[in-house]
Amino acid sequence: MPDSIFTKIINGEIPCHKVYEDENTFAFLDIQPVQPGMVLVVTKRPAEDFIQLTDDELHTLMDAVKKIAQRLKQVFPAKKRIGVMLEGLDVAHTHVKVFPIDSGDEFRTSPDMDAEPDHAALAAMAKRLAF
Repeated sequence: MPDSIFTKIINGEIPCHKVYEDENTFAFLDIQPVQPGMVLVVTKRPAEDFIQLTDDELHTLMDAVKKIAQRLKQVFPAKKRIGVMLEGLDVAHTHVKVFPIDSGDEFRTSPDMDAEPDHAALAAMAKRLAF
C-alpha cells in the first residue's frame, strides 16, 4: 500500500498538531474539523479498512480512541457527547474521528474544505488536549 498523507504525518514528513502517540496509534487534530477539537486517531500500520486490522491493532486503536474521548470530555465538559466516526473514505488509511458534540446535526456537519486552517488556534487546542 503506498504511503498515505497519514503515514507521512506519522513519519514527520508533514507537520501536524499531535495530541497523542503510542506504539500502534497516532492522534492529531484535523485541520478542517467538523467541530472544534476534532481529533483523528490513526493506526501506525496502514490499512485501508478497519477489518484489515488484527484484533490486537483494533483493540489498541479503540483504547486510544477512548483516551482521546475522555480528554475531550475534560476539555469540553459542556458538550453532551463525544462523537466517534470510524471510516477511511477521504484517506485510504483507517482512522477514527473523535469530536465533541451536542446534537446529531453537529455530528453530521460537513467541514468547510475551502477555509484556511487556523494553525495558531489548532496549536493552542493541541496543547490543551495533549497527553
